[in-house]
Amino acid sequence: MGMTDWETRYRQGDTPWEKGTAAPPLTELMARWEAESAWGGGPVLVPGCGFGHDVREIAGSGVEVVGLDLSAAAVEGAERFEKIGAESYRLADLFDRRWWPEEGYGGWWEHTCFCAIHPSDRPRYAEAAGALVRPGGWLCGVFFLTPNDPGEEGQGPPFESTREEIIGLLEPWFDLVEDWVPETGYPGRVGREWTAIFRRRV
Repeated sequence: MGMTDWETRYRQGDTPWEKGTAAPPLTELMARWEAESAWGGGPVLVPGCGFGHDVREIAGSGVEVVGLDLSAAAVEGAERFEKIGAESYRLADLFDRRWWPEEGYGGWWEHTCFCAIHPSDRPRYAEAAGALVRPGGWLCGVFFLTPNDPGEEGQGPPFESTREEIIGLLEPWFDLVEDWVPETGYPGRVGREWTAIFRRRV
């Protein structure tokens, strides 16, 4: 998933993306949707889960959630938090098909995984989502479209993206059902993110 050494960054505490709470747009999304319908009954996969704040937010709605990360330090950190519901964590690379469960997932929550991988890996991300989300299931996410401040080089991660690029990548498997610019966000992100709800084609 790119050249970034995520394990070292977690071990050194070099984690500016770690905000200590679930993504505000996730809370906003869940206030708009009934959890069971939104997540296809579960389980829900959260790739690049970090310390699992979003995992626990979703688990609190009563669905099974699996947080995935390729950093052992991130998974260890997530497992130190008190369990909210039926959440669990897995140490693995999203792109490694050896761990992919045949039964797939009813839902997928995206937050900071897509923007953290190199743009050249984005087709692999879309293929993984298409393979892992069951037909009729949901891919919901908040995408950080413009993560770089004016004057920054933008070499990433995080890497910027566009609404059109994301729709185009997912289009072979998913239909866009609804999208909006979230009204809430971490400081500095409001107006720079995009929430989208995709449904896996049957």
